[in-house]
Amino acid sequence: MTVNTDKKSVAVPEEEIIRQKEYIQFVRSIVEQRYVEAPKAFVHTYGCQGNVSDGERLKGMLEQMGYEMTDELNGADLVLYNTCAIREHAEDRVFGNVGALKPMKTANKEMKILLCGCMMQQERVAQKIRKSYPFVDIVFGTHVIHRLPEFLYTSLSNGKKVYELPEHDGVICEELPVHRDSDFKAWIPIMYGCNNFCTYCIVPYVRGRERSRDPQMIIAEAKELVAQGYKEITLLGQNVNSYGKHPDYGMNFASLLKELNAIEGDFIIRFMTSHPKDCTYELLDTMAECEKVAKHLHLPFQSGSNRVLDAMNRRYTREKYLDLLRYAYSVMPELSVTSDVIVGFPGETYEEFCETVSMVEEAKFTSMYTFIFSSREGTVASKMPDPVSREEKGKWFKELLDTQEKIAAVRTASMVGKTYRVLCESVSKGGLIEGRTGGNIIIEFPADKSVIGSFRKVKVTESLTWILRGELC
Repeated sequence: MTVNTDKKSVAVPEEEIIRQKEYIQFVRSIVEQRYVEAPKAFVHTYGCQGNVSDGERLKGMLEQMGYEMTDELNGADLVLYNTCAIREHAEDRVFGNVGALKPMKTANKEMKILLCGCMMQQERVAQKIRKSYPFVDIVFGTHVIHRLPEFLYTSLSNGKKVYELPEHDGVICEELPVHRDSDFKAWIPIMYGCNNFCTYCIVPYVRGRERSRDPQMIIAEAKELVAQGYKEITLLGQNVNSYGKHPDYGMNFASLLKELNAIEGDFIIRFMTSHPKDCTYELLDTMAECEKVAKHLHLPFQSGSNRVLDAMNRRYTREKYLDLLRYAYSVMPELSVTSDVIVGFPGETYEEFCETVSMVEEAKFTSMYTFIFSSREGTVASKMPDPVSREEKGKWFKELLDTQEKIAAVRTASMVGKTYRVLCESVSKGGLIEGRTGGNIIIEFPADKSVIGSFRKVKVTESLTWILRGELC
């Protein structure tokens, strides 16, 4: 495997950006001639926060082209599904939702249906869309989202289908407009792609190789967001701990955090996701030193068995992971750690699964995202023998959840009576204000809606298994 470290080669050329800006104006002209009122665009994103961030950029371009965003599928003039390929269930949902659009397209032939994202970057999926869903107008992959204006112009001007799914290491495109979904929480992608090739994961094949954004572009974006009043900035990457390696900007992830922490203003910095093989004492020390960096670490461990970790190509051991946690807690006693776990990896035995349970008991995570293994065509793991039944894996899954639930209940109970600085985010279903602590734990409390988007001190009065209840100080 070769990794491209040429900074210029991964950047979309300035002339291409200018060309897409011209297409934006071409589309806007067509839209203004064709519609009395601004046409409605329904954009739905599946999957990870990186996909959500891509979705905000897609919305930004659509708005510049004259579309108005809508949360209602019915009556939309344009429907765009930004897809995810991590698990089979996510793919099945997309196929079902695309199929449900056929009657809408029949009733409104001017309606445009667009599909993009990780699913579309797989040739087998693109062929299925072409064969089974011929009413779809535009299909494009993860490496060409900046060319949405060009694709839409082609479809609007001559009705031609567009299938654009190039295979390459990936690019970085700055200057894309962004439609932020929140007025006080923002995503900032700092890098794209992945070089790790975990044997169960499709991401390196659909997202390309690791490529980092210029740190000055990231810092400038963060400063602008803080000036606009944003209170939470989340840095995104498949493996943020690899930031700056490809290419070498002379600034690693820990250094970038220090630069962002130095920005004047009242805000909190979060990041995801960290890979244990690249998590360093330097990073943990930086988290401890930087007052604006949330004391929350999402560090997927996937399995507590060294043999399974090796089969997953994770390139760390159980012992190294636990050593990182011990050090992290020593420099940040208040640290909240969350993780990802795969149950039933091909060839995993019950004894090896029990090693995962014991690791969870030792690590005492705040919460976990736990999944039964989902085979992804094209990955190494998809070809591995997998003799354990889905039913048996389901029993293991429940055992792991029961273990974590007990740990989480003890942890939240220990927080009763303490006061935390909380970013107020929304109104819960029960009518309470819902926010998150620095450790990313949900807390609900009675308050006026005017507090949403601000930091407040909240005293914990009650603990449930996964969330807290409290009162404003």
